[in-house]
Amino acid sequence: MLTTAYGDEVLTRLRGTRVALGTMYFGTTVDEATSRAILDRFAERGGRVVDTANCYAFWAPGGTGEESELLIGRWLADTGARDEVLLTSKVGCLPDPLDGPFPESAEGLDPSVIHKQFALSAERLGTDRIDVYLTHGDDPKTPLEQSAGALSELVRDGRVGVIGASNSDPETLRGNAELAASSDDIAPARVIQVRHSYLWPDPSFDIRPQRPLSAEMVAHAREHGMVLQGYSPLLQGALTKPDKELSPEYRDEVNERRLAHLREQAERLGVTANQLSLAWMAGAGAGFPVMPVLGVSSVAQLDEALDGIELELPAEVRAALDAQAPLGAL
Repeated sequence: MLTTAYGDEVLTRLRGTRVALGTMYFGTTVDEATSRAILDRFAERGGRVVDTANCYAFWAPGGTGEESELLIGRWLADTGARDEVLLTSKVGCLPDPLDGPFPESAEGLDPSVIHKQFALSAERLGTDRIDVYLTHGDDPKTPLEQSAGALSELVRDGRVGVIGASNSDPETLRGNAELAASSDDIAPARVIQVRHSYLWPDPSFDIRPQRPLSAEMVAHAREHGMVLQGYSPLLQGALTKPDKELSPEYRDEVNERRLAHLREQAERLGVTANQLSLAWMAGAGAGFPVMPVLGVSSVAQLDEALDGIELELPAEVRAALDAQAPLGAL
């Protein structure tokens, strides 16, 4: 199992952090000035994990996938905040060609792609290292040993602190763990990033390439000391806004009951449903802490979310939320 002092430092810092800032639409639908104001406020309030990818946001009008990383690079250069920030980026989902059908045209995880795209991401971010580097989905066309080997080279060379997997299935996670356990040349995955919210998508809906958190992933994270991260924790505002319809995979009686319960508990505490769900998630909701990856488009939304992260929930409220939670109390 390949580990480095840099990786150990990154992992220690990650484990001591409760929230990440997602920057998917920075530089596209969230303009430069607003994006910078959000980054400034996040740093001012002690936020340290900034999450991006080499494909954010190619699907936005005029987007190429470079916008988020370029904007973060400019912000880091102007503020000198590189050493204070844990940078996360991802590889594997950028369409090749850019206008190709998605996800069929996703670039995948061939070693040549990993090395090329790492170099491009680092250049855009204005850095020689990326603290957390995630695969952005599984690639059945490339043997796991090859992609794991390429990622491990980046770790061994000090260009990456820790690696991990976003939207990987449990079988791939197990395969990486087995490779790392059997070889001193393979770095273990230290981060799992998937979709997670207080509500739970109906498993009959195919939401790939996204994947929701599962009990199997929680068990794997426990066994291997991994950090869990959950994106889309607030379901685009649907937890708080009565006029915001849930996306189809969440529209069932079970989620309606969960949402009503969440809103009732939030009203009792004098907080928003967004804040309560984030406090539950970051504070070991359902028995294991999940770091929310916040997607916000204003400083006000960020402040609301960070206030929620800082909430300390009464034991009886947490127990009541766990009882209705998608994974139960694991």
